[in-house]
Amino acid sequence: MTTASAIAPLFEHARFDNRFVRELPGDPESRNFRRQVHAACWSPAEPTPVAAPRLLAHAAEVAALLDLDEEAVHSEAFANVFGGNTLAEGMTAYAACYGGHQFGSWAGQLGDGRAIALGEYVNSRGQRWELQLKGAGPTPYSRTADGRAVLRSSIREFLCSEAMHHLGVPTTRALSLVATGESVVRDMLYDGHPRPEPGAIVCRVSPSFLRFGNFEILAARGDSALLERLVDFTIARDFPELSGDVHARRVDWFHAVCERTAVMVAHWMRVGFVHGVMNTDNMSILGLTIDYGPYGWIDNYDPDWTPNTTDAATHRYAFGRQPSVALWNLACLANALAAVFPSIDDLKAGLEVYKRVYMETSSAMTLAKFGLRSARPEDELLVDDAMKLLYDSEMDMTSFFRDLALVTPGMQSPSVDVLADAFYDEALRSKSAPAWSDWLARYAARVSSENADPDQRRSAMFAVNPRYVLRNYLAQQVIDRAEAGDPSGIGELLDVMRSPYVEKPGLEAFAAKRPDWARTKVGCSMLSCSS
Repeated sequence: MTTASAIAPLFEHARFDNRFVRELPGDPESRNFRRQVHAACWSPAEPTPVAAPRLLAHAAEVAALLDLDEEAVHSEAFANVFGGNTLAEGMTAYAACYGGHQFGSWAGQLGDGRAIALGEYVNSRGQRWELQLKGAGPTPYSRTADGRAVLRSSIREFLCSEAMHHLGVPTTRALSLVATGESVVRDMLYDGHPRPEPGAIVCRVSPSFLRFGNFEILAARGDSALLERLVDFTIARDFPELSGDVHARRVDWFHAVCERTAVMVAHWMRVGFVHGVMNTDNMSILGLTIDYGPYGWIDNYDPDWTPNTTDAATHRYAFGRQPSVALWNLACLANALAAVFPSIDDLKAGLEVYKRVYMETSSAMTLAKFGLRSARPEDELLVDDAMKLLYDSEMDMTSFFRDLALVTPGMQSPSVDVLADAFYDEALRSKSAPAWSDWLARYAARVSSENADPDQRRSAMFAVNPRYVLRNYLAQQVIDRAEAGDPSGIGELLDVMRSPYVEKPGLEAFAAKRPDWARTKVGCSMLSCSS
């Protein structure tokens, strides 16, 4: 790994302010080999160069956040830096040390096993953005893995990071997707059939990649002094708005983490997103969606659905369980922080903040999805009945809410035909038609009682109910094309996802519900953590 002066024009050296490595203790061992790392928050780790880095796609909006223009993005220097072949001046590469609870059990040290941070860039507007390469080679935390990533999972991460942002969901971002020109061997289904796949590297971008596990590992090792330093560092760098004495800031900080987590999960439920692997090491301290692995989008509404093959037996991380899992994860974080809080009552109060904020936020979002301006006692039953019918009828969640906006207030005998696009099975449509007609009549009467302008109501519903979401089968079609040598579909799909609430004539195919062929196809239904 070299630092080439020819790379410098990509960034201004003075704009890298790498506080994490400057203010927190690092691993004194500079060699890159697998090991347990103690009394340190990070380890030196540089990307491993690849054979032929080539830019496949980038997000222009994220490039602008980093003061990069189109000429810079399409330069050879860009591909070399974000393909892991060289560091730009001012960058300091490292991997973070953290632990985590995985599927409910403490897993010990985990760390950035294939993610390597390049540094913290402060842009021309004073915003701090940490840059991180995923798939750039092994680190001290790679355990038995190679630190690489395959093209299919890298495409999914790149696209979903940006799709979630445009949906209005708190998330990390993605700058670029670079092909490595090398193969990576993976057993995608863990069935004893490994095969070589094209490799790729995603550059992830976030104000911070700190996660619950960064704090848990220090508590598990009894390193209260360093835990205290990390807490106060996080507050100072990432929550500068908090004031008061040390204790007051720590309490307000934990409560803010709980509140942000609640808002994030409420958004997941609003748009039908399933994270798939909500381990505590995959939970952002900033309340951002992080680590896009075996995620999925609800097609036919099923609260018990999980996209993760590893979770197939228990469904721990199923769609409907995400709010309760987030609370469980926050309780794990609270347990880790107890050593630096004088009273656990402050931590318990934070968990109550989560419950309150989630309920308030989720309730408000549900009302908005149904096109209701204010809550009434009868609304809970109306909503519950609708969701039960959705499940029993195996209807598409995204299509249902878009179609629901077309119901005219005051309809006397609404027909189930208004929801035709949401049905996957004609037999179930016929069977459920009477129940849906009854429900639609109740719904039309409820909407009519608010005397809302029909056009304004429809526009309001369209603004919170997306027309386009990153359905698994859409991503898989792009992956198939890219693996066959045509990466153009990546940018095409990203462009659709840039305005997910706006109807786009001629792009109806991107709004179509899951086709029958995708119901059981690998990559379109269930996904593994193998990437």
